[in-house]
Amino acid sequence: MNKKLTLLAVSVASVLGLSGMPNAQAATNTETLAKAIAKQEAEITILKQQLATLAAEQKQQQQQNKQVATQVDTVVQQATKAQDRLSRFSFNSYGSAVYTSDEYFDNVQDTSAERRSRTDLERIVTEFGYQFTDDWSMEVEIEYEHGGTGTSLEYDGFDEFGEFESEVEAGGEVVVEKAEIRYRTSKAFGVKFGNIHLPIGLSSMLHKPNQYLTVQRHKSEAAMMPTVWNENGIGVYGEVADFHYQAQVVSGLNSEYFRTYDWVASGHQKRFEEVNADDLAFAGRIDYGNFKTGSAVGVAYYYGNTSGNRHKSNKLDVDGALSIVSVAGAFVEGPWILRGQYLYGSLDNADAITQANKTTPGLRPGNFAQLGSESQSFFVEAGVKLDEWFDIPMTVFANIDYSNPLMAVETGTATKRYENTWSSVGINYFPIPEIVIKAEGGLHQVAVASIPDTNFFALGVGYQFSL
Repeated sequence: MNKKLTLLAVSVASVLGLSGMPNAQAATNTETLAKAIAKQEAEITILKQQLATLAAEQKQQQQQNKQVATQVDTVVQQATKAQDRLSRFSFNSYGSAVYTSDEYFDNVQDTSAERRSRTDLERIVTEFGYQFTDDWSMEVEIEYEHGGTGTSLEYDGFDEFGEFESEVEAGGEVVVEKAEIRYRTSKAFGVKFGNIHLPIGLSSMLHKPNQYLTVQRHKSEAAMMPTVWNENGIGVYGEVADFHYQAQVVSGLNSEYFRTYDWVASGHQKRFEEVNADDLAFAGRIDYGNFKTGSAVGVAYYYGNTSGNRHKSNKLDVDGALSIVSVAGAFVEGPWILRGQYLYGSLDNADAITQANKTTPGLRPGNFAQLGSESQSFFVEAGVKLDEWFDIPMTVFANIDYSNPLMAVETGTATKRYENTWSSVGINYFPIPEIVIKAEGGLHQVAVASIPDTNFFALGVGYQFSL
C-alpha cells in the first residue's frame, strides 16, 4: 500500500513539475503527499463506517415505521369496529310527572265526594336497542312507575291451603315492558318474539307524552283492559304499501284477578313472578296508514281463554273465553288532530268467574261485585296546533273518555256505578320539541243519578328523546 502511495505521489509530483527539484526537497514533498493521502484514506474509511451505520439506522427506522404503521392500522380497525358497534346501539327515553286535583268517593256506596290533590312521578322509561345484523335486532324497555318500588304476587300451593303472598322487595312497579328479538328480512315481513307489545288499544302505539293530548293516558282504555299491554309470545308483522299488519300468539290473562271496575285489566299477569301459559291467546291488527306519524284507520282483535291460567284450577271448571274488538281512526293533517277509539269485549261464564274469585283464599280485596259479560269504552280527542297562525308552539284540545265495564251481565241487572264519562279541555305547550307541558280541566260524570258530577284538574310535564 505504501509503495503504491509512493508511486502515486511521484506521479503527482511529476505532473506538478516537481521532478526538477532537488532530490531532498522531492523526498520531503513525497512524504507530505503520502501522509495527506493516508489521512484522506482514513477519513474515507471513517465516512464509510458512518455511512454503514447510517444505513443500519435507516433500516431500523424503516422497520420501526412499519411497526408503527401496523399498530396505527390495528387501532384504526378497532376504532372503526367500535364506531360500527356504537352506531348499531340506540337509546331512547321518555317520562312524565303529573299533578292532579279531583274529587273521589271512598267506596261504591259513598255519594259525597272529597277533593284531594296528588303528585306522581308517573313513569320514567328507558329503551335500549341493538342492531346485530341487517336482519337481526333487539329492544328492551324498562319502566319505572311511581318512583320505582312496588310489590309482586306469588302463589304458594304448599302453604296451608295454597296462599297468594305479596313480596315487597321484588317486581312490582319496576317493569320490563318489552324485551323482544326481531328478525326482519324486508319491510313486508318480520318476526318478533320475547316479551312483546300487543297491538290492542291505541295506548300500545301512542304511549309517549307527546303522542296523546290528555295529561294522563286515556282513562277509558285503562278501565277495560291492560294499557300498553305486553305478554310473552311470538308475532309476525310487516308493511305492504300503506297497510300495516300484526299477528301474535301470546300468554293469556288470568281471570283470578278480574275486577268489576277495570273488567279484565287486572288479569294481566305482570303482578306475578311467573306467567302461567296454559291458555294462550291470539292478537291481531291491521291498519291503513300510520297512527304514529299521521292519519290512519285500523281494527284489532284479541281472543283467548282465561281459566287455564288460574293458580287455583279447582275453583273453576268452565272456560272464561275473552274477546276484545278495537276500531280506531286518526285524522292528522296540518294543524288539525282528531283521534278516536271504540272497544268492545265479551267474557264467557262471567258469573262463574265471579263466584270462583269470591271463594279464593288469600286474594284481597276479598269480596267482589259482579263481572260484566260485556264491556265497552271509547274516547275521542280533537286538537288544533296554534303555531299554524301564531308564533307559539301550543296545541289546544278537547277530549271525551267513556267506559262501562258492566255493559251487560249474565244475570240480574248491571249497576251503573261503574259507567263513567270524563269530558275535558286543555293545552299542550312545547317549549322545545322534546318537552311538553300540559294542563287539563274537566268534568267527571257517573251514570247514577244520586252521585253528583265532579270536576278535576291536572298538570303534567313530559319528555322524550332519542340518541
